[in-house]
Amino acid sequence: MGPKTTRSITAGASRPRMRACLLAGCAIFASMPAGAQSLDNPSIASTTTSITGVTGNTAAITDPQTTGAVAASDLPPALDEDFNRLNRREETIDGLRTRIDPHEGQAPGIRIGTFVLKPALSETINHERQQNGSSSESRSFLETGLKGSLTSDWSRHQLSVTGEGVLQNNISGKGEEEPRAEVDAELRLDLSDETTARLRAGYSFEHEDPDDPNAVPNAEDQSAVNIYRLGAAVERDFGLIRGSVGMDFERRTYGDVELNNGTTISEEDRNRNLGVLTGRIGYELSPALIPFLEASVGKSNYDLRQDAFGFERSYQSYAGRAGLEVDLGEKLNGELALGYGTYRFDDDRLGDLRGLSADGHVNWSPQRGTDVLFGLATYLDPSTIPGEAGSIDYELTSIVTRQLRSTLLARLSNSLTLSDFPSDAASSDEATWRTGAGLTWDMTRYLALTGDVSYERTNRDRGESSDTARIGVGLTLRR
Repeated sequence: MGPKTTRSITAGASRPRMRACLLAGCAIFASMPAGAQSLDNPSIASTTTSITGVTGNTAAITDPQTTGAVAASDLPPALDEDFNRLNRREETIDGLRTRIDPHEGQAPGIRIGTFVLKPALSETINHERQQNGSSSESRSFLETGLKGSLTSDWSRHQLSVTGEGVLQNNISGKGEEEPRAEVDAELRLDLSDETTARLRAGYSFEHEDPDDPNAVPNAEDQSAVNIYRLGAAVERDFGLIRGSVGMDFERRTYGDVELNNGTTISEEDRNRNLGVLTGRIGYELSPALIPFLEASVGKSNYDLRQDAFGFERSYQSYAGRAGLEVDLGEKLNGELALGYGTYRFDDDRLGDLRGLSADGHVNWSPQRGTDVLFGLATYLDPSTIPGEAGSIDYELTSIVTRQLRSTLLARLSNSLTLSDFPSDAASSDEATWRTGAGLTWDMTRYLALTGDVSYERTNRDRGESSDTARIGVGLTLRR
């Protein structure tokens, strides 16, 4: 019998084999028949014993106090780390809780080549009551709406198109139907890492609001307003300095007004073109704070040199603003700017419109599932009254949405519009307040039940007022 040979095994090489043996032993022990483990304690037969593996099969280590299974604390340090790693909940990079996807459960849309189309068709039944002074009227009507978005899925650049159309059909009572439509398209061109160009086009249609200061009294149907929009802008980053320049063009046309007695009034003297050139420069104090300066100059030309009363209403506009852009992530972002604007009419008899301007928007999410939007806007509303230039309108808007449940969304909206006329104008200042609330219940990802209530009140300095209340319920089909 020859001499015995001894194989030398280093401690480092033995550790993987020891781990494998121990893991195999644990697996064999865990796979023993339940009856074999319950000889001393019959209640153990109903206990589940498993280990989370790398493949993602979820399981739990049983309590060694009751089953005699191997606990992580009884294992060598190396295996203890393996168990902790395999059973640890997956965390985000910054250690925060994973945010709920707001688009989860929504209709996926229709893929058309490299585009995704998301259409929605709605049908609602509504009741409306209008009161103007001592007179009032009410109506019930059906409202059919079609809206949707078409978005490209390109690696560079992006084309997005959004649209909405609404038709109303009175089924009882008396009141003016209010059809409307709007479509907007934007092409974003990523020219480089620092330069972006945007091309915009749009169209909208609506009937003039009977409560508008320019509305025609005793009209069966107010004027149909068509608005055509074109725009182009270039944005460029120069290190800490950000600059942009843009050009916007707008064309407005007004249809004839039909009176209660069957006659019509032409509104073609209100047709006009408007062009505005805007430049902006900002300085990045930090990625979250960017103060900026903005200036604009514009020109509005009416198709007819003089309106029906002999006034030349074409004008030039000049405006300057200073503001702050804030980006604190999903919790708070937006911008706010204050400035001054002047509108100079070609007809000296009309005088100039001038005043302070406030513009901006703020998105705020105080807690998960709650989103708040604040908006400010200042704009000119030219008048059709002889000898009056018009008014400067200030509009404040707030919209709050709250996810009550995963399938139930509540919303609350408010807006206040102040129309400021010059002190020597015959028209009186106006204040219009609008409020509304609604609920949307997603019965499925494709079908939703909606309910809305709204109220609008207009007060004038002369004591005149008008009220409109509306309630409606309907269904929305999405794809």
